[in-house]
Amino acid sequence: MRLILVLVAAVSLALPARAEVQIQEVTSPGGITAWLVEEPSIPFVAIEILFKGGTSLDPEGKRGAVNLMTGLIEEGTGDLDAQGFAAARDSLAATFQFRAYDDAILVTAKMLTETRDASVDLLRQALVAPNFDQVALDRVRQQVLSSIRSEAQDPNAIASDRFDAMAYGQHPYATNPDGTEASVNALTRDDMVAAHAGALALDRVSVGVSGDISAAELGPMLDALLGGLPETGLPMPDHIVPTFDGGTHIVPFDVPQSVALFGHAGIEREAPDFFAAYILNEILGGRGFEARLMTEVREKRGLTYGVSSFLVGKDYTSVYMGQVASANDRIAEAIEVIRTEWQRMADAGVTDAELLDAQTYLTGAYPLRFDGNASIAGILVGMQADDLPIDYINTRNDRVRAVTVDDIARVASRLLDPDMLTFVVVGQPQGL
Repeated sequence: MRLILVLVAAVSLALPARAEVQIQEVTSPGGITAWLVEEPSIPFVAIEILFKGGTSLDPEGKRGAVNLMTGLIEEGTGDLDAQGFAAARDSLAATFQFRAYDDAILVTAKMLTETRDASVDLLRQALVAPNFDQVALDRVRQQVLSSIRSEAQDPNAIASDRFDAMAYGQHPYATNPDGTEASVNALTRDDMVAAHAGALALDRVSVGVSGDISAAELGPMLDALLGGLPETGLPMPDHIVPTFDGGTHIVPFDVPQSVALFGHAGIEREAPDFFAAYILNEILGGRGFEARLMTEVREKRGLTYGVSSFLVGKDYTSVYMGQVASANDRIAEAIEVIRTEWQRMADAGVTDAELLDAQTYLTGAYPLRFDGNASIAGILVGMQADDLPIDYINTRNDRVRAVTVDDIARVASRLLDPDMLTFVVVGQPQGL
């Protein structure tokens, strides 16, 4: 779940250029900006709201506060308790989701045109004035604690926690955004109020809207929906340079199959060579059965069901990561093959055929597509979060096609660092 914002960015990178998608920038009378794609053919509107900062804004000693607060937003507002709020939402045929991640809080809303005004008003109440009553707080706290206990027995979660702790040191990224049992048990209603005021503020908001609404209608709606939020929130975290030692770190765990996360420092989204790095990764570990890692680790040797790599662009750092799982007596060989392929790509780059296949995949037959108003609204927010230009969709494929074999060779020699490729293995691996 912590990688969800990376996946949103990946969606925006994989979209085909579609001339019929016209994005408008709309600014409300109160100064709130949104990107809009009008689609009046279906009486339905999707809204995606992103507040930058997310769980990284947790105060010292209050880990898990933003996550718990986000889970409480739909648990009651005004004279509505949790059941009353759910009933009011359902009576409007609307859906709301509130999710907290490392760098953002995401609010997703879908509503019918005929009930739009009432749906916006209900969502506004939840966003601006949640009750945070003690009964709801205690109930949602138990849900979070149950998740924390479950993750303590999940090899993938254990690997993620250990990897983050090693890579990010004292930064908030280093610890589980859900918090610990102790930190979550200590959180109070006052902590929820403070987290709400610090995280849901107008100085960090992006909005994407798609559906049956005009620019003239959207402006006043933005003020009605968000105008009651604080102007400013908590300061953002500092940037961090992740640290890796190139070793293989084992976390003993009694399972028949070991899981591994691996990685080293990555590349910033705004870097000039980002598209070359993006295509490099597609060829190395991002294209499923077509990727080198899958070919070498699974197809040729049968060491795993799946292996992949991915660029992780967080707001305050970037890493290049991958994951693999294999039987305890075969994970050592899988890791050896991955290291070999990492070195081979760093030394020799890619072939003309590999590049052409990847470019065809990304621009032609295999890209992710706009498949509805909700998807489009999320993509618009992802573009804003990544500071992409409003015409990005129309220029993105040209940028992919402009990458050359020499570009990838240059980037591979700088980005790929086999000596610093660090593995965290959870299980009972043999031979490591």
